Amino acid sequence: MSEQFHLAQINIARAQAPLDHPVMKGFVDQLDAINALADRSPGFVWRLQTEEGDATAINVFGDELIIVNMSVWTSLAALKGYVYSGEHLEVLKQKKSWFEKLSGPSLALWWIPAGKQPTVDDGKAALAQLDLKGPTAQSFTFARPFAAPQPSFS
Repeated sequence: MSEQFHLAQINIARAQAPLDHPVMKGFVDQLDAINALADRSPGFVWRLQTEEGDATAINVFGDELIIVNMSVWTSLAALKGYVYSGEHLEVLKQKKSWFEKLSGPSLALWWIPAGKQPTVDDGKAALAQLDLKGPTAQSFTFARPFAAPQPSFS
């Protein structure tokens, strides 16, 4: 049986300064390598990016300091393996050096039909849903995951 659902994720962060500011240099210097690592990681399907190869220029929330990252993975285990190991984990540990703590959720996960590409509006809706209702089957976190929907045989 082929995979019917993939896992979409959005995460946002509010930078302490514009990306060309010296305080952000450590983050910016690692961005290409971390994106390349995602691209070649097991289970990776897609990520949001501009022609520059990342999504830092995409202004989603009307605040130029908020950067967005969206991607699609074959499974929760695949995304978790990327996020919480190796080089990405080392960057994640330094997050407080570059980004402010947000008042609402900064990460949302949700299941999408395999082959579908989520939009930024889908990601914003997932974050809003998580903020409003907490983890549900429609939008959840690593700490409170939900299984993929059961395939329908109609």
